Amino acid sequence: MGEQGKYAELIDRNINLADERLGAVALSATDEFFAPMSRMLNPAEPEWRAGVYDAHGKWMDGWESRRRRDQGHDYCIVQLAGPCTLALLDIDTRYFTGNFPPFASVQACRLEGRPDATTQWTELLPSAPLQGDQHNFFPLQPTGTWTHLKLNTYPDGGVARLRAYGAVHREWTGVGTGAVDLSAALNGGRALACSDEHYGAMNNLLLPGRGASMADGWETRRRREPGYDWVIVRLGCAGRIEYVEVDTAHFKGNYPHQISINAALVHGAAEGDLRSQCLYWPVLLEPQLLQADNVVQFRAQLRDVGAVSHVRVNMHPDGGLSRVRFFGRPDHVKG
Repeated sequence: MGEQGKYAELIDRNINLADERLGAVALSATDEFFAPMSRMLNPAEPEWRAGVYDAHGKWMDGWESRRRRDQGHDYCIVQLAGPCTLALLDIDTRYFTGNFPPFASVQACRLEGRPDATTQWTELLPSAPLQGDQHNFFPLQPTGTWTHLKLNTYPDGGVARLRAYGAVHREWTGVGTGAVDLSAALNGGRALACSDEHYGAMNNLLLPGRGASMADGWETRRRREPGYDWVIVRLGCAGRIEYVEVDTAHFKGNYPHQISINAALVHGAAEGDLRSQCLYWPVLLEPQLLQADNVVQFRAQLRDVGAVSHVRVNMHPDGGLSRVRFFGRPDHVKG
């Protein structure tokens, strides 16, 4: 089993909070002469462009500093997508072979504003050796809630991607009485399982904004047998669903003919058997027609099934969706 396979379960259970699509931003770096720090937060896999050079040298898909000629080291400060606990770091050096940092460390802090010279940093990862041209995984104890990371590279070099897998820390006590998207990734929503994700990942459904392309949604292969495709989503907070938005942005010849939704309130350890449990979940939305490249809202069509924590979105028979949003009030908030 490769390193990525070894940590596959941790990656599946968590979300990358250093993803620019969620709002993560590279704020500052000591140097970015060869390649800008912002590329480290690109959710796409790093790429190699053979024979491509720019004014500073070989084009590299990541953050790369110049060769340091003093006794210091380089670092980059990243604002994560939101307050979170972290379980796994991936310092990905793919395509950096003779120019990767031999060591790296990571520090973290929790701030409302921007870090400065007075910021107190907590060490998450002591200085650790890196290997070139590969994922470098470092599991963490998920203690503390963080908003920013400081990636230190010793002494210099390039990193293709920085990924910080964890769980969003969402404070629900101050949300008021209006409906919020209980399924949004930044509210703690997470896609847990699906029938297929051949062309697009299921967790794309919960990202902010509209999809940039079909690749930025969830799309299954063409179904050649009876049945339909489905995805199970855990809401960030249990609540009563008031309306649902379904977005088929960019899906034109491959959007689902219909959509239906089942939902239930699932408690604790019962989450381990969702694939079989969901067969008996109450119907929240009977099959409804969809349109190509369009946002549709379902409100009057929803059944009252009470407070729910999990939903199963069904595409009849297959196809692609850009986003799905479940608006409601957290269960502890009374109207």
